[in-house]
Parts: sequence; structure tokens; C-alpha cells
Amino acid sequence: YFSDVLALPIFKQEESSLPPDNENKILPFQYVLCAATSPAVKLHDETLTYLNQGQSYEIRMLDNRKLGELPEINGKLVKSIFRVVFHDRRLQYTEHQQLEGWRWNRPGDRILDIDIPMSVGIIDPRANPNQLNTVEFLWDPAKRTSVFIQVHCISTEFTMRKHGGEKGVPFRVQIDTFKENENGEYTEHLHSASCQIKVFKPKGADRKQKTDREKMEKRTPHEKEKYQPSYETTILTECSPWPEITYVNNSPSPGFNSSHNSFSLGEGNGSPNHQPEPPPPVTDNLLPTTTPQEAQQWLHRNRFSTFTRLFTNFSGADLLKLTRDDVIQICGPADGIRLFNALKGRMVRPRLTIYVCQESLQLREQQQQQQQQQQKHEDGDSNVYHAIYLEELTAVELTEKIAQLFSISPCQISQIYKQGPTGIHVLISDEMIQNFQEEACFILDTMKGNEVVRQMPFSK
Repeated sequence: YFSDVLALPIFKQEESSLPPDNENKILPFQYVLCAATSPAVKLHDETLTYLNQGQSYEIRMLDNRKLGELPEINGKLVKSIFRVVFHDRRLQYTEHQQLEGWRWNRPGDRILDIDIPMSVGIIDPRANPNQLNTVEFLWDPAKRTSVFIQVHCISTEFTMRKHGGEKGVPFRVQIDTFKENENGEYTEHLHSASCQIKVFKPKGADRKQKTDREKMEKRTPHEKEKYQPSYETTILTECSPWPEITYVNNSPSPGFNSSHNSFSLGEGNGSPNHQPEPPPPVTDNLLPTTTPQEAQQWLHRNRFSTFTRLFTNFSGADLLKLTRDDVIQICGPADGIRLFNALKGRMVRPRLTIYVCQESLQLREQQQQQQQQQQKHEDGDSNVYHAIYLEELTAVELTEKIAQLFSISPCQISQIYKQGPTGIHVLISDEMIQNFQEEACFILDTMKGNEVVRQMPFSK
């Protein structure tokens, strides 16, 4: 989520409140966004840079230290956290609701991604699935480092009234850099900088830049003096650290996860934040009479806690009315399919299903005589069969399932044979089970010796 709004960082428009000794200070690092600034920005205003949605833009991470400055980071890595945040105060105060709305409309998407194949010199890039607007990585200031970022939200997605032609809201790209403390945690702040951006649909930034340039060309020389020239790159300017940095979580965060660079599965897990494994899901079914409160409990029990807020007022009937496409759109492909199957009470399909019927030897002999007068399928119809579901497809598993079906101990079954050509008994192996046909029918004969079942011939 976007961070705490009560202690917002100081951006360029408020730089007068920065301590006076910062004015002429040489900063330890410099960050350069390789995208041109707009020519339609007045002389003393902050630069504004237009970006295309989803396009990869390079940010160069430059070591700007003087000789002997910060010697403690020589030969060591530093950690940088990138954020895309709101520029306007009005949106900063409602950013939680803004982001929730965006997440609802764009399930499974991120606001900020790293284009890893394009990037150079970054180590251990990470993106927390719960923080759609934040990425982080380690880097060595002594080596060339360039990170390519992609911003997937557009500025007009957060405008108040959408009737067409509205101006999009500006964002900020902010970078906070830290060094290791004595415990090896990256909590000691070194430097923060940010710049103002607007994000357009693909190719929209190029059109906007061209429009601004054409407007400036029509102005008189006197009017042009009031505006900044367009620079080929954007220098991020110093700002206060982002408020969250005092509470940086230094526990191992999940590995880089991006829906655009190959969405990671898993459930995730994806399941964010390396939390302890949840208990196995309860196999209770959701009913139409389930209240919203009971529906919330059902979501928690079945490992859908991430979506409880989205379904706050949903009763059982509301959830059961959702189609497969609905839940995939809301929850993303992986969790959406899982939730849909849970709502419909679908169990995992077994790898192999066979049917068995137990008969005594005497009854078996009588039926063999009757086969001369009746068709084979009629013989089968007079018997009751039981389904056996196999997952591992091994002889041990089959033995256990047969023992369970007929309420005996597996150790009472000495061997299992399949009746082959000319009545021979073939010992059942794992490989034979793996070649059983789906939904094959077998008649199970038992032969006892000293009151212990020694062998159980299978025959079709």
C-alpha cells in the first residue's frame, strides 16, 4: 500500500523547509531517469516527465561521493527502495482507498515493476505482492548500475470525474537508499530523491511531449523565457525519506514477483510475506443461507484471507452467484480458479479410478458356468461394485485402499494378483497399476489360509 500520509516526505515544492546546510551539500548519490522533461514547465517549477504505461525506462544509479566520503560503504552493497506515490496531498490522504479501487479493477497487476532482463548491476530484486507500488534491490556503488522500471497505472485512472479529456494526476518516483547497520540490516538512511511524472497510455507520452513542444514553438521569445528548456534526462532531486523507512521490515521478503515478467504462481503463493503455512482448508461447503460474517470465516478457513476485505458484505448467496469469470477478474487467475472450485465444492480429481466387487470362490464358480448362457456384461450388472481412487499408483496404495474398503488390516493381505491369460496369476506391480485403464472393473476373489488372507486375485 502507499505509506502513512501523516508524515509525508518533503518534495521540491517545499524544499525551503529543508535545513539550510542541505542547500550546498554534495549528495552521495545521483539518480537519473532517462526520459525527457516537458518543455511546458515554468522556470521555477519542478520538472515534469511524461512516461508511457508499461514501457521500460532506465534509471541510472550514480555514485556521487567525494574522495573519503562514506568510507564505510566501500566494497559493500547498499539497498534502494523505489516507490511510485501520489504527488497531490488530496490523493495522499485517500491513497488507501485509491489503491484498493485500482486493485479491484486490475486484479493481479502491479503499479511498479522492475524489468530484470534489461537492468544491469542490481542484486536480489524483490517486489512484495502486498505493496503494488514498491520494489527494492541491492547494488554496489562502485559498479555500473542501471535499473529499468515499468509503471502500469495511468494518471487518468485517479481523476475525480471521468467524462473524457480530464487532466491526469501527477505521480512521484521516489528512491530511498540505505546502508547496513551493525546487524547486517539495511536500515541506516543514506539518501532520498524523487521526481514528478505523469503516465499515459502507450505512445500517449510521446504525443503529449510533441504537443507541448509545438505549443512552445508558437510562443514569443519573451514568453519562452518564462519556461524551462526540455532536458533529455530527468535528475531526481533530494527529498525527505519516505516515512515508512523508520519501520523497514528486514525479515526476508518474497522473491521478485511480477505479473508481467512471468507472473509468479503460487498461490503464491504467492502468498505474500513468507507467513507461516496456513492450516489445511476445511472441506465445508458454503451455503446460500450463510451470513456475511460466516462467509468471512469461511474465506479465512479456506485460505482466502487476502480477499476478505473485497467480500466484506457478501453473503453465501452472493458468493455462490459469482461466475468463474467474475472470480478470476476479482482475484486473478490462480486464486480465482481456486476460489471458484472451493465455492462449487469441487474435489481434486484422482489420477486413477477403478471399480472392484468382492465375491466368494463358490459364487465365482457359479458365475463362470452362467457365462456360457449369458452375456458378460449381464453378469457384471448383478454385482455391487465399489470405487477405489488412486493417487500414487503403487501396489502399496492399492493394498491399503482394498484393506480400508473391506475393513481389514493391510498386513492381512499377503499378495495381490491379476488373473491373466489362461487363468494365470500375475503379481500386481506399480508399473501394472500405472497401465490400468481408467474406470476398469475387477472382481476380487479372496483365498484364506490359517484364517489369514494370503492372496487376492484380480480378474476383469
